[in-house]
Amino acid sequence: MKPSELLVGAARAASYNMMLQLTTRVLTFVLNAFILRYISHELLGVVNVRLTLLYSTSIFITREAFNRACLSHVGKASWTQIINLLWLTVPFSVVVCCILSFVWVSLLQRPDPSIIPYYDFGATCFALSTVIEVLAQPLWVIGQAFMFVKLRVLMDSFFLAVKSVITVFLILHKPQLGLVIFSLAQVISMCGYVTVYYVYFTLYMKSARKKNDDFPLKSIRDFFPKFIKNKSFINFDLALLTWTFMKQSLLKQFLTEGEKYVMTLFKVLSFADQGIYDIVHNLGSLAARFIFCPLEESGYLFFSQLLERGQPLKKQRKESSILAQKILSALLKTVTLIGLTILVYGYSYSFLALDIYGGSALSASSGPTLLRWYSLYVLVIAVNGVTECFVFATMSHEELDRCNVMMLLFSVIFLAASWILIQMFGSVGFILANCLNMLLRIANSVSFLWFYFSKISNHPMRALLLRPEIFASFAFTFTITCISESMFCCDQGLWRRAIHVGVGAVSNDRSLVQRQYLLLFHYSLPSTSPITVLSQFHS
Repeated sequence: MKPSELLVGAARAASYNMMLQLTTRVLTFVLNAFILRYISHELLGVVNVRLTLLYSTSIFITREAFNRACLSHVGKASWTQIINLLWLTVPFSVVVCCILSFVWVSLLQRPDPSIIPYYDFGATCFALSTVIEVLAQPLWVIGQAFMFVKLRVLMDSFFLAVKSVITVFLILHKPQLGLVIFSLAQVISMCGYVTVYYVYFTLYMKSARKKNDDFPLKSIRDFFPKFIKNKSFINFDLALLTWTFMKQSLLKQFLTEGEKYVMTLFKVLSFADQGIYDIVHNLGSLAARFIFCPLEESGYLFFSQLLERGQPLKKQRKESSILAQKILSALLKTVTLIGLTILVYGYSYSFLALDIYGGSALSASSGPTLLRWYSLYVLVIAVNGVTECFVFATMSHEELDRCNVMMLLFSVIFLAASWILIQMFGSVGFILANCLNMLLRIANSVSFLWFYFSKISNHPMRALLLRPEIFASFAFTFTITCISESMFCCDQGLWRRAIHVGVGAVSNDRSLVQRQYLLLFHYSLPSTSPITVLSQFHS
């Protein structure tokens, strides 16, 4: 694809991701608020921390390295060899899930069976859902490679919606099933997810044949492995790159879900405390899910196809290097502004948000303090996500290996910091340790970026240096909302809460900050390019 086509495709992907995932997350957000009033914090901790960690670990180990490697080799290896390699994820997932299931069932602390029964059944179902999901892996990669911008978001939305509806239905009609409810919802929704993927591509290829489309795969059989005459079954360069990403993925998964691993392995919090922490994590990470993650994923896809991996900027095409510098600068500025806004408002509205979301039982716990600190963490992960998406898209194999060593060092520091800080500050220590971890990762990425763009006068990292008047605007908003919280929130009646919300709504300076957000979301319609818009107000 041409650079301009890549930009449009990546921008459209980010646009659809932000818009459609916002709708899905709102639905899930409302359903979770309902569920919180019917289940215990202990059950929530087992499901959303222990068993979800089993699923996320197995699916990340099984898929992430294959996804990154295959998307990087689009156009460099035959589609048959790519699909052959992707199907190796199925036996690999079986092995990974068997090992992890044994660890989760036999080696880790088990919940009290009188409070949380059916734990073994739950662990088996969550592991099985991973094996089911990778059956659609070749179709998922093809969809990403050919910029099927609506497909992935719609499929993720479908999976979450079906899972949530099944969960609510069973809670209302069979609440005594407890953990079985969440296990069945996980497996059934995943079966539907895979089935719809195959149905979609079967219908798409029939339509493509009638239109004489140049889509390289002609039938559903082409999505399955087969031998190639006079060629190896898989591309060995691609397999080597997959192994490199595999080592990196293991470390990245540990760093991403580090606090859950510490909770699970070292028993530092009860299941009830884990449930409260997970509620705060889900609420605090809403922005990361429907804004930052789509931007990072689209950015990685854009940069990995725009720039040649392992080559310095001076050896890239001039058009590509200029475009990369502009888009990286725009992304950094945008996520910084959004992150600062979340930090400013998150501090003064954490108690009110949790009281509305989960009731007094949640707001009277350690939740508000956790959410305030999590607002700071959101700013840090926003910057880290953008810098790493560029770094991982452009590093050579050797540089990726060196980065893996640094990730290993960061994981050791994170473990030590988590253990020390949780003894000092309780569950807040997890957030502080995560902030430290992300700051170290940002420093590692910045060192690469600084040398990569060293010959450019307008360095992309300067986008992080916002104008003094913008910082003054944020400081003013922070002060006003803090005063408002102390005067009107949060146990002094509904009308006082409304005043507190109103103060926050009018306290920010539209002329300095909000105009940029309005510009971004105004152009986030499917027919327009939000990443192009970001580059327009880069300076």
